[in-house]
Parts: sequence; structure tokens; C-alpha cells
Amino acid sequence: MTKIKKQIPKLSVFQTFKTKNKELTGEAMRQRGIITHLVSETLPTRKTRTAIAHKLAEQNGTTWQNIYSGIFRDLDEILLPLELVIEAGRLPIKRGPKALQEQGVPYYQLTDSGLLVAASVSNTEKERMRIMNDFFEKESNTKEKDLKKAIITLLDVAPNFVLLLLQKYIESYSEGTIDKLVPFNSEYIKKAFDDALHVQRELLEGFSSLSNSDREPIMSLLKKIG
Repeated sequence: MTKIKKQIPKLSVFQTFKTKNKELTGEAMRQRGIITHLVSETLPTRKTRTAIAHKLAEQNGTTWQNIYSGIFRDLDEILLPLELVIEAGRLPIKRGPKALQEQGVPYYQLTDSGLLVAASVSNTEKERMRIMNDFFEKESNTKEKDLKKAIITLLDVAPNFVLLLLQKYIESYSEGTIDKLVPFNSEYIKKAFDDALHVQRELLEGFSSLSNSDREPIMSLLKKIG
């Protein structure tokens, strides 16, 4: 008998259509929606599958029933197996099947790895700063104090650079270039670096070595074209 190879779960938050490489797929949008919802909510009643479905349906102008099965699949087949999300507890219910009343309805929360994904898809700089501060509160998430200090500083002075770095980091994880997201360290970040990040590093290193008089025309040019 031929063994069926078990499919490895793959995060899809940066997945785009093959013919439209800048347009995110429905799966990518749904997984992003789940993650951003969980990182912003605190009440357990708003972190169940049904509550997530209602919120995403409202955002997308559809009914929660239409999106529920996709959310169920994303949680059970992708986000939970990858340990980006965990079941945080169960809420008792008074109606429905007896077994469900006894077991309760699960609600979810992001893991530390999930927080990094949330930061990479966050909509605002303020939100990204909050998420990364929450992430760094646990010392085991990174043992490199200089890295922590650098990221927090860059979030203030160069937030888009941090966003790009986080996106490349999560994409590298999705593609299997790195096999885990936590602990967050320079070795794994180096594996995620691509040409765009190398160019930015070259610019930063070169710019920092210039005198003030040489920096001024460069800043003027960047402001005109940026």
C-alpha cells in the first residue's frame, strides 16, 4: 500500500496570486485577519472561531457563515500545527449539542512566534511598536540584548526598515529557509536578508561615514525621490 505523504502546514500571510504578484490570495487575507484580530482582542468571548468569523465577515462585507469554514481550516490545519496560535481555554455554553456544552467552545491566543507574524502584517507603526514591546518582554524570545535594543530604536527612527526586515523574516519561515521564528536572533535574520536589505545596509554604512556637508546633498536627493 502506498503511503500518503502528510502535507506540511505552510503559513500563507504573504502568498500572492501567480498572475498578480502584488495581490494577496484569499487564504493570505484570511490568515492575516485571524492573526490581527487575536493580537488586538483581550476578551475570551471575542477570540472564538465564531467571533473571528463575525469580525472578518464585517470587514469583508459578507456573512460569517461564508467565511467560518475557511477560518476553521486555517486555525486547525495551519496556525495551530505551526504553533503560531494556541487554544487559551474554553467557554461554557448553554445551547447546542450536549458534548459541546460539556466541553465548551475554544478560544485562542497568539504565541510568541505568532506575535512576530502579527508585527509583520500590522497596519500601523504604533501597533507594531506595541507588539514588539510585548514580544521582547519575555527575555527568552531573544538572548541578544543588542538586537532587542536595535530593533526598538529602529522602530522609532526607521519603522519601515523594521517592517521590511520582519516581512522578510516571516517570508523566509514560510518558504522553509528558517525552521523557527523564536528565539529571534541575528543568525536567522541573516538568512532572511535579501538584496534589498543588503542595499539598505550599504547605504546606512556609507552614509554614517560621511561628513555633514556630504550628507546634505544626499538627504536632499532622497527627499526628492522618496
